[in-house]
Formats: sequence, structure tokens, C-alpha cells
Amino acid sequence: MSNAPKANPTEQPNRWQDLLAGLSIAGLLLPEAVAYSSIAALAPQAGVIALFAGLLCYGLFGTSRFAIVSATSSSAAVLAAATATLANGDPGLRSTLAFGLVLVTGVFFLLAGMFKLGGVTSFIAKPVLRGFAFGLALTIILKQVASVVGVHLTDANLVGFLPQLLEQLPQWNRTAAVVGAVALALLWLFARFWRLPGGLLVVVIGIAAGQWLDLPAYGVKLIGVIDLSLEVPKLPVLPFADWLRLGELAFAMVLILYAESYGSISAYALKHGDRVNSNRDLLALGASNLLSGLFHGMPAGAGYSATSANEAAGATSRLAGIVAALVVLVIVLTVLPYIALTPEPILAAIVIHALGRGLSLQPLGRYFIWRRDRLLVICAVGAVLLLGVLDGLLVAVAISVLLMLKQMSAADIQILGRIDSGHDFVDLQRHPTAQTVPGVLIVRPGEALFFANVERILGGALHLIRHSQTPVHTVILSLEESPDLDGTSIEALQEFFVRVHQGGKQLILARLKDDAQAALAVLPQAEVSGVVLSGLSVDGAVQQALQLNA
Repeated sequence: MSNAPKANPTEQPNRWQDLLAGLSIAGLLLPEAVAYSSIAALAPQAGVIALFAGLLCYGLFGTSRFAIVSATSSSAAVLAAATATLANGDPGLRSTLAFGLVLVTGVFFLLAGMFKLGGVTSFIAKPVLRGFAFGLALTIILKQVASVVGVHLTDANLVGFLPQLLEQLPQWNRTAAVVGAVALALLWLFARFWRLPGGLLVVVIGIAAGQWLDLPAYGVKLIGVIDLSLEVPKLPVLPFADWLRLGELAFAMVLILYAESYGSISAYALKHGDRVNSNRDLLALGASNLLSGLFHGMPAGAGYSATSANEAAGATSRLAGIVAALVVLVIVLTVLPYIALTPEPILAAIVIHALGRGLSLQPLGRYFIWRRDRLLVICAVGAVLLLGVLDGLLVAVAISVLLMLKQMSAADIQILGRIDSGHDFVDLQRHPTAQTVPGVLIVRPGEALFFANVERILGGALHLIRHSQTPVHTVILSLEESPDLDGTSIEALQEFFVRVHQGGKQLILARLKDDAQAALAVLPQAEVSGVVLSGLSVDGAVQQALQLNA
């Protein structure tokens, strides 16, 4: 397969390349948008609206030149599972809840961008995300197979519906299965040529074959009318309790969308040496989802498959996404009635082909080779397969948060010593040859101080001070790992200042960041206890300690 030309970030954007890239990916985006609507159990136009909203808003406000923001398979599956749980079989209520969820998701993205939470990057660890994506891809693919062959599934998880799928094998619609298999083979063939809009070509072939062979007569369903007569934007009418529940679900939706979007955006920024602004991207994702929700569209994020296709097509700026939106608009305005004649197995084949790469075991296998995070991967895959999409996602998020809290709360306190008589100070436990400074005890937390670890860490520091084997006149606490401090940490440090002062020791805080120093400077205990607050290096703090006690 030919390799696509790679854009050089030092060059000016090439409008001709962006035009070709936009034309190329438009043929991929439109069929996928319609196909993902079926995953979300929404009308076909929901995915198209999300596509337009994402391409427009991210093209105007985003920072990645490769990211394509549109409907994604993961968000569609989460949306379907969430609304099915709340609607109790009412299709009208389900649609209303879906659009409400997209709106709340957009609001959460905007709030995250305004509060500059982009630095948090993602709450979902990569092993958990990859395990979840593998389980989700397998679940969606098998559900698409069931949809093609006409099997009605009553269970939400793979363990429950896989036996149903196999038990009804004699009742499968063989014609629909053949149509889906042929479409898959064509998609695989067309994918060998990166400039070829394989998805769009397969749709055209499917429409022609459906009319020529009269596929509906064999029980092959068509996608039906795509109604893009946009209504005046208005908020869904829902009880307050439903809005609260949507807020809980929107938090999970934001996490999965941002994890997916940040992964694709950062991967290509790193590959091409680009700089992206995560806070601005949060605002762009918020605007995309808000606009999509107002016009009854799906959630939108920067999916990896569309973004990688855009990069492979040679895009050099966000203009490629704008061109793709215009091309899709022309297609919709001219041939929309014909798109309604697309056989459903064709859309299912497009979904299966797009998610097929998600079934690769290579990204998961590396964690077994490294002998790291194997249990996390297994738990994430198992959560989706055993509990279903929504509960599996919530479990995946919980695993990631617990992992983060465990790592940060398990931080130890290190004693530092001077290495090679120089200016560098290192952990004595890992570097036994390092030398302590007579009369000075230098301690450093292994992680940032926060509510879950601060009391244990500072308690450990007090224990080291009281049981020091050599006389100590000065304690240096290096806080280089703590850019800011929460309320619990400030309270604990107040008590720490008093205890060290009562022990007759001078206390110097080194490597203080501006925000942390500003928070501690107003404490009366800092002044009364004679604590020195500084941004000095550890070596600078040692020199100051020796001067004060000369």
C-alpha cells in the first residue's frame, strides 16, 4: 500500500493538498456518520449533524491540523446504552434523553476549557482505555452482525447475547449476511488505495445492487429517509431528576470522548512536532457537542480512524476538515434521497471495517511483554464483555481513578544527599554513595502533596526528624513535585511548621512553585515559626541553612 505524503510543520500549509485531503476523507466520513447513528439507535441524520458541527467548530477553534471531529463509535455505543437504561423502551423519550446528554456533554467540555483543565489530559489510563476499546469493538461488531442477519438481542453484554446469536443461526438472513460480507471485502480492497473513498464507493455500489437485485424483497432493510430539515434549536423538556442523571452520564461521556480525542490529537502532534493547546481543544469540543445537541445530533469527538485518514491523505491544516464538510454538504444536497436507499448491511460493514483495527491484540500484548498493567487490561476488557458498554465504561473510569489515587497516595518521603561533592542531591536509598550535609536533614515527597497523602507524608517527615541519627539544626523540605496545594495540604503544613519549630529546628521550604508559595506566605504559622519559603534549589537552600547557622 502506498504511503501518504507527510506534512512538514515547518512549511506553509498547502491549500492544494488540503483540498485533495478534504475530498478524500469526505467519502469516508459521510457513510461512517450514518452508520454510527445506527449504533446510537438514532435517526440517520443524527450522525450527519454531528459531522457538520464537529468539522465546523473544530475547524474554526481547534488547534490540531489533522484532527477530524465527528461522531465516534465509542460515544455512539455509550449513548445507546445510557439512553436505553433511562428510557425504559420509550423511543421518543430515548431521543430526547440522547440530545439532552449531548448538550450536557458540550457544557461540561466548555466548563473544562474555561477552567483550563486541559493539563489533566485524561483520567483514563492507556492500558484501561485500550482494554475498553478492544472490548467495545468486539461488542459493537457482534451487535452489527446480529443486526445484519436479523437477530434480536435482549442482553446488553457479550456474554449474554453471544449465545442468542449462535442459537438463532438457522434463522439468519443469509442474503443480508452475503451483502455484508461482500461489502466488507470491497472495503478491504479499496483500503489498499489511500486516495480512494472506499466507504462512499461501497455505498454507491450497494444502492445500485439493492435496486437491481431488489434486495428488500429478500428481507434486506434499507436505512430509510434522512431528514435534514433542521428545526429551531431548543432545549429538551425533561424533569430535573433526568437532567441530574444526564449530568452523571455526561461526565463519563466527556471522559471517553476526551481520552479518545486527546489520544489521536497528541499522537499526531508528537509525530509531526506540532504544538496543540489542550484547553482550546476542550472549548472546540464543547462547541461541537453543544451545536450538535441543539440540532439533535450525536456526540462528537476526534476519532482515531478519521484523524489518521486525514493525516494519511496529506492534510496540512484544518482547512482539510472544512473542505470535507463542504463536500459532504454538496453530497447531501444533491443525492440525499439516493442515500436513503442504502442497504443496512452496507452500513454495518462500514462499522465493522472501521472497528476491525481495534481488535488487534498487538497494543494489548505489549503490556504482557512489559509485565506491567496486565491486570488492568484484563479488567477493562472483562468489564465491557460482562457488564455491557455503559457499566463497563464506568468500571474502566473507576479503575483509572483508583489507580491514580493509589499511586499518588502511596508516595514515600525521600532523604536526599549530595552526590559526588557537587550541586546535585539524590535519594540516599537509591544512591548509597551520596553524602548527607552535617546538621541538615533534606526530605522530599515522591509525589505531589494532596489530601490523600499529605498527612502520612508529613508524619513520616516528622518521624525522620525526631529519630535522626545525627544532630539536626535545619530541615529542608523540597516541594518540587507540588505545583499547588489543596486545603488539606495547607492545613497539614501549618501543623508541620509548628511541630518543627517546637522541636527547635529551622525549616526551609525549597523548590516552591509560585502558587504554592503564595498560598503558604499568608499563613501566620509560617511567620511565627520562622519558616523560610523559597524557590531556591536544594543546593541553594543548603547554602542558606549553613549561613543561618554559621
